[in-house]
Amino acid sequence: MSTDTDRPVSGRWFEQLEVGTVVQHATRRTVTETDNVLFTTMTMNPAPMHLDADYASRSEFGKPLVNSMFTIALVVGLSVYELTLGTIVAQLGMSDVEFPKPVFAGDTIRVESEVVEARASKSRPRAGIVVFEHRAYNQRGELVCRAKRTGLMHRRPEGDAA
Repeated sequence: MSTDTDRPVSGRWFEQLEVGTVVQHATRRTVTETDNVLFTTMTMNPAPMHLDADYASRSEFGKPLVNSMFTIALVVGLSVYELTLGTIVAQLGMSDVEFPKPVFAGDTIRVESEVVEARASKSRPRAGIVVFEHRAYNQRGELVCRAKRTGLMHRRPEGDAA
């Protein structure tokens, strides 16, 4: 896609984000123990379920859980290339975040996103507001995260017919 600036654009413009659009994101990611430990310690979360293998081994899960805040960040990140890279003005919020199954080190996460709402911005004529529902699955096809994310999206630049 082209744009009137020097930034890379592979995301979709507001006009390309019709309600009902579903995107299967190409990039998948296997979560590592290092991801979990680094993210958990960088965000000052001392929860032993993420950091203490002995403690976690005595839980119902039998091993450390991946920090759910890492999971949601990964889910959004995996969606950026095909949805919002170079086409988002700002993320406006998130809602309805849920984690129906745990994520463990070694799980491979894939994401699909659906446009569930879209409307023109009342205050910014060159933008629109889009609500995405992101759904993340592990390698067994189990839903591990679902979240709605609202973005203020650029409209297609004038004269860009791509």
